[in-house]
Amino acid sequence: MNRLVRRYRGLPLRSRLALLVTVAVALAVAAVAVSCWILTRAQLRDQMDDSLRSLKVGQGYLELTATACSNTSPSPDGETPPGTTTLFVQIVRPDGTRCVGRGSTPVVVERSDVGVAQQLRAQSLHDAKTDTGASVRVLTQVDAESGYTVSLARPLSEIDDPLNKLALLLTAVAGIGVLGAGAAGLWVARTGLRPVDRLTGAVEHVARTEDLSLRIPVEGDDEIARLSESFNSMTASLASSRDLQQQLIADAGHELRTPLTSLRTNIELLARSEETGRAIPPDDRKALLASVTAQMSELAALIGDLQELSRPDSGTAGDKVQVLALHDLTRIAIERARLRGPELTITADLAPWYVRAEPPALERAVVNILDNAVKFSPPHGTVEVRLDRGHLTVRDHGPGIPADELPHVFDRFWRSPTARSLPGSGLGLSIVARTVQQCGGEVALRAAEGGGTEASVRLPGAPTPPPDTPAP
Repeated sequence: MNRLVRRYRGLPLRSRLALLVTVAVALAVAAVAVSCWILTRAQLRDQMDDSLRSLKVGQGYLELTATACSNTSPSPDGETPPGTTTLFVQIVRPDGTRCVGRGSTPVVVERSDVGVAQQLRAQSLHDAKTDTGASVRVLTQVDAESGYTVSLARPLSEIDDPLNKLALLLTAVAGIGVLGAGAAGLWVARTGLRPVDRLTGAVEHVARTEDLSLRIPVEGDDEIARLSESFNSMTASLASSRDLQQQLIADAGHELRTPLTSLRTNIELLARSEETGRAIPPDDRKALLASVTAQMSELAALIGDLQELSRPDSGTAGDKVQVLALHDLTRIAIERARLRGPELTITADLAPWYVRAEPPALERAVVNILDNAVKFSPPHGTVEVRLDRGHLTVRDHGPGIPADELPHVFDRFWRSPTARSLPGSGLGLSIVARTVQQCGGEVALRAAEGGGTEASVRLPGAPTPPPDTPAP
């Protein structure tokens, strides 16, 4: 059995579908054929039993049979032995002996026949055998006129021969039906799986060539059409992801080229000074070292941002997600921002609000927003921070962002032309957008009334943690 199951599973899907259709039709045809044969057999036997009950044997024939008890005794005048070819007549005595009628074949006396002769039962209807072994249907009952116990028998060959012919006919019809079902099943499997074949070919083509531009035509709205649509969506997503990856690599290479070129130039100047013995003036040497330090810090920040963006999106269902006090986290970020802009005034109005997020990611996002405000604030300017019902706003009084540049502020490596001289990698706001979206929130930048820029972050709330829960 296990071998058959393994062999079945090893067949192609088309062959398995055709085989299943064939087997299902074969079982249905077999059930119909067997039912037809059984019903026909039962009907024929009922007709034979009715014919045995309706037959009447002549009184003179019975008297002669009982008297002579011999097949050679003459029949009474005008009487012919009934059913000399299809009806067997014999009289059964209470002691189990029998008297076979003229022209009849002896039938083996059964116990039920003797019971009728002994008046223990009214009649007996059963199958029996002749002395030669032929099957017969026997009705034994007491003749009302003569009082003899008479057994009337008819050969079952009258039923078996038509039934055998019917069985052959049903077998032939069933065989033709099964063959037709097999052919129809194979045709249905080929037709039904043709879209799957196209899908398989498309998948193999993509695996072989990595051509993600391939699309499968969608026909109808069935499961195969849905599968084709899913495949097209998957390849489109993969193509978009690959394009984004290539764009990220290209942008990262472009951003890395500037600090690396500056580092290389400064280091070559220092090395040439050591090789030639020509000392660089102290002020110039100090400026070179400061530039090297700044470029290395910029590289470190850029690499950190790239690592942050390369992390897989975990949403709010990751193992590191916690319930955080956004007001406390914002307060910590404000203290860090004050260190970067000690001459600025940062005001804070923070109402309690709890969210579900990864602590490092959300803290980095809030710090990036505040750093952006500090970077673009004028000297001795003011940065206003407000948190109310999950709505965090950070407003600066800097030059603001032109309206045509607002749609691009969250793009990776995008930097305003007016800000290219300032430090940064162009990934800060992209990280903010990614983190806020993972938390199920929204982020936007817009021009503030009276000048400057306002960053707006909305985050869904989370249940307040117990009082003894430590702060992040």
